Amino acid sequence: MKLFEEFRIKFEKPDWARSPEFGVIDTILELHPDIILLLKDDIMGKSSDSQFGRGDVPTVEQIVRAAIYKEMKGLDYRELAFAQIDSRICATFIKLDLRKPYSFQMYQSYISRIKPETLQKVLYRINQIAIGESYEDVQQLCQDTTVVQSNIHYPTNNSLVWDCIKESDRLLGHLQKEITDFSFIDYTKGAKKTYFTLNVTKKEEARYGLFCIQLIRFTKVINQTSNAIKKKSGNWKAGIIQTQMTSLLKLMQQVYDMAWELQIAGNQVPNEKKLFSIYELHTDIIVKGQREVEFGHKVSLATGSSNLILDCQVVKGNPADKSLYQGVISRVVKAYDRVPRDSAADGGYATLDNLKFAKKMKIRNIVFNKVVGSLQNQVTSKNMETRLKKWRSSVEAVISNLKRGFNLERCNWKGWVHFQAKVLWSVLAYNFRVLTAMIMKSILLEQSLAQAA
Repeated sequence: MKLFEEFRIKFEKPDWARSPEFGVIDTILELHPDIILLLKDDIMGKSSDSQFGRGDVPTVEQIVRAAIYKEMKGLDYRELAFAQIDSRICATFIKLDLRKPYSFQMYQSYISRIKPETLQKVLYRINQIAIGESYEDVQQLCQDTTVVQSNIHYPTNNSLVWDCIKESDRLLGHLQKEITDFSFIDYTKGAKKTYFTLNVTKKEEARYGLFCIQLIRFTKVINQTSNAIKKKSGNWKAGIIQTQMTSLLKLMQQVYDMAWELQIAGNQVPNEKKLFSIYELHTDIIVKGQREVEFGHKVSLATGSSNLILDCQVVKGNPADKSLYQGVISRVVKAYDRVPRDSAADGGYATLDNLKFAKKMKIRNIVFNKVVGSLQNQVTSKNMETRLKKWRSSVEAVISNLKRGFNLERCNWKGWVHFQAKVLWSVLAYNFRVLTAMIMKSILLEQSLAQAA
């Protein structure tokens, strides 16, 4: 119980007593410097982390601490930069000492380098510490999935066409500033009017005519963009813009094909051929039963009896829950070198293959909330089955806490890699909060027993 003893000493100091979460994290990082080393290669790359010089660049430890503080408080990078000056707890936790506070651009540059694979290792390491301190035993494992939305508007063919026309016009405007003899036609005024008209038009005949007009205009924009890419220039800035336009052109052609196929030809487009945003290309369409369609990514979570999240995986596409069951158990066993005694999951995970796999892994009590046909839960007693079914619902509270407490309903970080990183940062922050609550409960219990004696 070294973590508990070290934190109890630190808790007597006023600053940490007012902010026990950061006191716990500070104690963990001091007792386990290997956590910082896990992140060092991502942050520093090939450059070396030096404690000498003027201190213009934060150390790896400061960057890690700043990232944790940011997620625990739900701040953006500008707010993090302000908190260094405004909050004594923030300055103490980040270990600014007498150094000048760092800019938000500095923090964003370094924190954004941290890869999701590395954060996965940090998550396992934090949980291993909790196991070593007897706050988690990995005897029980509960699985469930949720959806984290991408930061996009609801995708329609109309809105995607308008997005493409807007983006093309923006890039053409930048290109015109770099190439003096270049000119282009602005189609946005007419396209915007048609876009809003389509939004309020219900009759199919009228919508068909409006889409014909919009797609003719869109064709002209595509041709204009294609010609602009071929424009020769010795200006390196113009070259960068043309490279961006080349990427956009491929998306424009895909959006045109989608819109024409459905709105003009009247044919359905398979989901795998659809594009849901020209800004967040990684976005998937997620359909879960009779629920409303969501656009983002499915996140697979596994919790233990302490409500710590033991495993987190952001998956591509929309795989069925039953296909994720075996992978979660395998990762948990490999990460913590322990086989859970009990496994609980909802009916979406219930298959005979999953039951056989859990048996093969030597799990004693295997419970699915709903079973179909000849599939039966494997339990040591009926009472155990009832208890595990009731306990399984606790994962819903964990998901709600994670989303509401750490702004994870919608991910506003850009790109697939950063999407995964944001989810894992939020999971780490959640685990720190749960671990703090358990340690604080132990401290308060100890104090009450001391007073009673």
